[in-house]
Amino acid sequence: MSGNNCTAATEFIILGLTDDQILCVILFVIFLGIYAVTLVGNLSIIILIRKSSQLHTPMYLFLSHLAFVDVGYSSTVTPLLLIIFLVDKISIPLGGCVAQFYFASTFGTAECFLLAVMAYDRYVAICSPLLYFTHMSTRVCTLLFITSYIGGCVNAWIFSGYLLNLSFCGSNKINHFFCDYSPLLKLSSYQNDLAEILPPASAGSIIIITVLIILISYIYIFFSVLKISSTAGRFKAFSTCTSHLTAVTLFYGTVIFTYMMPKSSYSTDENKVVSIFYTIMIPMLNPLIYSLRNNEVKGAMKKLMSRKHLFS
Repeated sequence: MSGNNCTAATEFIILGLTDDQILCVILFVIFLGIYAVTLVGNLSIIILIRKSSQLHTPMYLFLSHLAFVDVGYSSTVTPLLLIIFLVDKISIPLGGCVAQFYFASTFGTAECFLLAVMAYDRYVAICSPLLYFTHMSTRVCTLLFITSYIGGCVNAWIFSGYLLNLSFCGSNKINHFFCDYSPLLKLSSYQNDLAEILPPASAGSIIIITVLIILISYIYIFFSVLKISSTAGRFKAFSTCTSHLTAVTLFYGTVIFTYMMPKSSYSTDENKVVSIFYTIMIPMLNPLIYSLRNNEVKGAMKKLMSRKHLFS
């Protein structure tokens, strides 16, 4: 903590999305349904990949980790939001607030790395199919997803470390639905330029690096697909990438808006809406995107369901 002479805030009040009681009830039902779909969808993806031998490939290994990250991401934020809808006021201690942000940041950053890893996986599969299982061996895959989690932890530690070294005096009301970095920084009584520059710079560098990996991978994929003579072959190659491209567009579009746009260019309410999308909506949409647009996943699901029906 800084040495400013003030009574430091030991807990924060989360203001949430709205004060309208009727709207709170409606939103509670909506977000409870979204959270249920998120859990069922992502856990189903994990179980399906684990149980179906035809999905024991690097691409689906990374997809199962993406589903796990989505469950963690949503579970870090949504339960607190649901509680806020039911009570007039909810307070959370400083340690709990920093812990919530730490886990949200860890899972969010890990998702960035996993989406980049999945793009690299598609690049190897399409551009070097004969060497795919050599380049994407079990050892390499393990190294890639462990690196994704470590990268998430390190980035979250940078943000959280600065938060723990700030003093919070005066108002302790967070105008958000969870403990995000910017709303907490606004409540700090100790102005620290490093706290405003280094953590966003860390997040920005991760976004830039992972986006570059995705862009370069898909540039090589695009030119490789153009070399395929048959239209059916080109369509089949592109079809393996559409789900991933959809997930990348949704996730990075909202994250870049939130963390890389100038603060003066969007309001707090706009920030809340965008935050809802990438912390709550996208974890629900990802399993739908990868299941509804993926014939292998749908085939494995039908096979697993028929097997259960046979033994029932």
